[in-house]
Amino acid sequence: MATTLKQNAQRRKERTRRRLKAVSNGRLRLSVHRSDKNISAQIIDDLKGVTVASASSLEGDKAGTSKGSNVAAAAAIGKLVAERAIEKGVKDVVFDRGGYIYHGRVKALADAAREAGLNF
Repeated sequence: MATTLKQNAQRRKERTRRRLKAVSNGRLRLSVHRSDKNISAQIIDDLKGVTVASASSLEGDKAGTSKGSNVAAAAAIGKLVAERAIEKGVKDVVFDRGGYIYHGRVKALADAAREAGLNF
């Protein structure tokens, strides 16, 4: 049974997400999605199946973030999602980079979220 690169990547992503859920010990998950033009982050409660807080570069000027796909926009999104999570009483999360390399925009988002008060 031959698998394509896309199928292998999907399996790897699912395996990583299962592993994160197993070691999370009830903590919520900070999930990152990166595209060519935008970046978004969500704080997800896997036990209840709900999104507690989210932020996206699509929000643009409404949220006071720069719109686009640069490192500055990613840092602004990380800070914004952390502020929204802290307002809801969430401090400890598990970082789910979604199969993306921890570099550039993903790293900037994570660092900004840590500086804003999230622990992971």
